[in-house]
Amino acid sequence: MSPRLSTVILPVERWHTGGGETWRRAEDLGFHTAYTYDHLSWRVPFRDRTWFGAVPTLTAAAGVTRRVRLGTLVTSPNFRHPVPFAKELMSLDDISGGRLTVGIGAGATGFDAEVLGRRPWEPRERFARFEEFVGLLDRLLTRDATTFEGEFYAASEARGIPGCVQRPRLPFAVAATGPRGLRVAARHGQAWVTTGDWRLNETGTPQESLRAVRGQVERLGAALEAEGRDPAGVAKILLTGFTPEPAAPFASVDAFVDYAGRYAEAGVDEIVIHWPIPDTIFGYDPAVFERIALEAPAQLGAGGPA
Repeated sequence: MSPRLSTVILPVERWHTGGGETWRRAEDLGFHTAYTYDHLSWRVPFRDRTWFGAVPTLTAAAGVTRRVRLGTLVTSPNFRHPVPFAKELMSLDDISGGRLTVGIGAGATGFDAEVLGRRPWEPRERFARFEEFVGLLDRLLTRDATTFEGEFYAASEARGIPGCVQRPRLPFAVAATGPRGLRVAARHGQAWVTTGDWRLNETGTPQESLRAVRGQVERLGAALEAEGRDPAGVAKILLTGFTPEPAAPFASVDAFVDYAGRYAEAGVDEIVIHWPIPDTIFGYDPAVFERIALEAPAQLGAGGPA
């Protein structure tokens, strides 16, 4: 089966001077899902540039699109609490007519981890918070009322009425590569997200990266089977831009088809590409990007280069 093609649109454009048109164009190009990052700021050079909030951006995008799915890629507990966030997600799922996916990850150190004026969490605490965050968010989005007392989060008769348009709730796309994170994905995810192996992304080769992702897919499959779930029922999503030689797939349509075909053979069934932004790591040719969106799915479906 050929992989679906999606895009991620960083929230860097003012809505009325180009932002809204970008989301409409993503739908016109036939992308399966248009995601955005859920950060309060991001790395250089975006750190001191225009950057808008994910939920308002997706709400506006829902109003100017009709078919394309929408989502975060990804949300983390760094500055979110499950109770108010669940209400926002339920509302956005309703506004979009049931087109929302929430990507969720443990987050990392950096801007989002420190912007609230607290110490960054140690890795053990960060993962424990992530696990509790995802579990509580699941409850909040599937029950009319939730009371919960955890180690990090609590809810007291938190109302979730009327619930999501998508039943039993909107899908979770869980970003994880380690054993404990894969168990969270297997327990709660309708999709799984990887950016490859971060240890290889700067110094490894494309072949090493491909083998690493294949291994991640296999470990996810084992975790799903341990939960009594069919691995084929959970989408495997690759967020591009971080594997070795990140610009190479965007040299031409053929180069992208070759790249996507290899990852499809490794078990990936959704490829996410960044909307072009000049003078950044995503500064590839917009014309080639649009040709990829329009032509690559058919070539992959026909068994193009692999």
